[in-house]
Amino acid sequence: MEKTKLQLETERLVLRPLQNGDYHRWLEGCRNRLPSQYKYDDNKMDLSGWTQQTFNEKVVSKFKEYADKDKVYVFGIFRKSDQKQLGKVELETLIRDEFQWGLLGYTIHNQFWRNGYGKEAVKAALHIAFKNLAFHRIEAHINVDNEPSLKLAESVGMEFECIRKDFIFEFGVWTDNLVYYMNSK
Repeated sequence: MEKTKLQLETERLVLRPLQNGDYHRWLEGCRNRLPSQYKYDDNKMDLSGWTQQTFNEKVVSKFKEYADKDKVYVFGIFRKSDQKQLGKVELETLIRDEFQWGLLGYTIHNQFWRNGYGKEAVKAALHIAFKNLAFHRIEAHINVDNEPSLKLAESVGMEFECIRKDFIFEFGVWTDNLVYYMNSK
């Protein structure tokens, strides 16, 4: 299967690259977000000025270009029952060669939280990472106080490895991250 056309279905979800026809589903998911629920929950996006063309160029085309270059694979998370876009998962290539090492990121729109969609989507993304993209190791770098993300990583079988001190610059300071990992089986 061509890497830029990867798709995986779970019991309730479909993970696949975003397509031009997803604009209205994407827009609805972003617009219907609840106010930020905690520090690591993004606020609503300013969508003024976003059009179908902007979405096609800045999202769909850019994500396809990244996948074609084996840099980042971004999968929209869609609920089968009504095709709503619930969020996204990302698999970023850190190093190929003898490492086959990638990074996992995930976001579920907060109006869909507490339904198990994150766990279901991340399990599917890990399957894609190991079976379709031939990664050997996937890491998640998580802020030390991001309890929901820590619980999600643990719930899918990722293991805690270490704390990386002053690892990422965010919120105006260098912050520590916990490293969770999973190796291919």
